[in-house]
Amino acid sequence: MTSANLHEVKSRLSHYARLVKSGETVILCDRNKPFAEIRPLHGAEARPARRTLGLMKGLCPVGPEFFAADGELAEAVEGSRIFPPAPTSPE
Repeated sequence: MTSANLHEVKSRLSHYARLVKSGETVILCDRNKPFAEIRPLHGAEARPARRTLGLMKGLCPVGPEFFAADGELAEAVEGSRIFPPAPTSPE
């Protein structure tokens, strides 16, 4: 375990990064009083497996009544003051 003042760590960051990568723990100090610890992550080397898309496909069936609400909402919004009917051209 290595202790270092913040100013030194800022000046020699790559040196302390190498120590942490090699498994060493670095204690950060402010005026020789420890306040933080930098240590290597365990298990960070192994990347998590990529997720497979579509694993739930077919397990949650949705009936046509689910989409009926879309039409009702469209009618309510399109007929409101926000979206007034389109003007018709006189012929």
